[in-house]
Amino acid sequence: MANRIVINSDTGTDVIDRNIYGHFAEHLGRCIYDGIWVGESSPVANIHGIRTDIVNALKEIGAPVVRWPGGCFADEYHWKDGIGPRAARKSMINTHWGGEAESNHFGTHEFFEFCRLIGAEPYVCGNVGSGTVQEMQEWIEYMNGAEGSPMADLRAQNGSREPFKLTYFGVGNENWGCGGNMRAEYYADLYRRFQTFVRSYNGQKIFKVACGPRNDDYHWTDVLMRDAGNLVDGLALHYYSRLFSTGANYDEERGSATQFEEDQWFRILHHALRTDTYIRGHKAIMDRYDPKKRVALIVDEWGTWYESEPGTNRTHLYQQNTIRDALVAGISLNIFNNHADRVRMANIAQTVNVLQAMVLTNGAQMLLTPTYHVFHMYRVHQGATLLPVAIQSGNYAFGDESLPQLNASASLAVESGAAGGSVNLTVCNLDPAKTADLLCEVRGRTVARVEAETLTGARMNAHNTFDRPDLVQPVNHAAQLAGDGTIRCTLPPMSVTRITMR
Repeated sequence: MANRIVINSDTGTDVIDRNIYGHFAEHLGRCIYDGIWVGESSPVANIHGIRTDIVNALKEIGAPVVRWPGGCFADEYHWKDGIGPRAARKSMINTHWGGEAESNHFGTHEFFEFCRLIGAEPYVCGNVGSGTVQEMQEWIEYMNGAEGSPMADLRAQNGSREPFKLTYFGVGNENWGCGGNMRAEYYADLYRRFQTFVRSYNGQKIFKVACGPRNDDYHWTDVLMRDAGNLVDGLALHYYSRLFSTGANYDEERGSATQFEEDQWFRILHHALRTDTYIRGHKAIMDRYDPKKRVALIVDEWGTWYESEPGTNRTHLYQQNTIRDALVAGISLNIFNNHADRVRMANIAQTVNVLQAMVLTNGAQMLLTPTYHVFHMYRVHQGATLLPVAIQSGNYAFGDESLPQLNASASLAVESGAAGGSVNLTVCNLDPAKTADLLCEVRGRTVARVEAETLTGARMNAHNTFDRPDLVQPVNHAAQLAGDGTIRCTLPPMSVTRITMR
């Protein structure tokens, strides 16, 4: 079958929220300590204790929002332990991730400084599982209150006279599991109570995110929308692409991030495509209660999940990142783009050294992963207008099963000095062995110039290492503009490609 994509450049209505390209940083393994925070006295180059190389890398991809402090960690985190002079801060045991001691040197002020440095909006997740309403209310006052209130005065005493102006706040995390093992009905009532005290200060409205479902738990979505939907601004969906997704125990066998055959390649990509099915199912429920789409669907944990790398602490969830993960990222971001009418934020898990990370560190060394490069290639979609695409694709077959060989999304960018902006198509070729000859037609405008960039690997497990940090990176790619205005491009096997048409 011929591969053909038709882009309707004059019928787009929905804007792709830049927060779809968001990130998640939890107190887990080496994400925060050694990943983001090294301390001001560290020999590793830093800005106020925050790694300079991480700051520069995240600025380069336009990281729009970062979710913190968890994750499961959020529902055992007591924010007052993480303020004041660092030497005097109370330490704690991270019972979710290895039972290790946490110094609390990276707390509220450090997180907001990190977000300021990279240019991202902070998204804070509050403690419902083991916290109190008063604790949550006081944290909001501490972050957003004006001087003269008790918590704002405490903030000023700790070095920040001006309010932090937090917008995004999550009322609990995974309260169906590690956040309290609650029933949907119980959490809905608890959410109603807690969110009442998440006040707006100084005109800074809080965007309240409720704990949403895992995977295809449509009952949870139905209950939350029915019982608390009028009090919710965003509903958080969590979904990981993993080989064995029936259990919640990280000790479960999940396969290697780098040592796998095509059966596991196929299965992981199949799970990534399932994201579309789950979003459609939850959207249908939300549409019944909220036909005007006021409530956003927030996919604030997503990505791949394998066994930790050999020789590392299993509870730290440190895994390598291959071209397979780049395909998962490309597929997932295309799906989020295509549901821009309801999906308005997504946060990949996680930013540094954990699960499907943007970057990996080793002492003073840092490398960019294939997933990072996908986010860089897709940056053009941030804030752009989603364009409808019609895809005619061949199949990628493995055994008795098959998947569409191509997965894509397109947008119209608003660019300074560019008449009407550029049309950007991002397309993934899922087949690890076969190229895909693509014919692309843009309707509603004349294309005068075309350029392309592609990311691929020589093998299914191709990845960057500290010895060879640039093995997998984007390269310029050939795309031809035909006399009839169509664009022709041959997509390499197992590739993510961006085609820009001006």
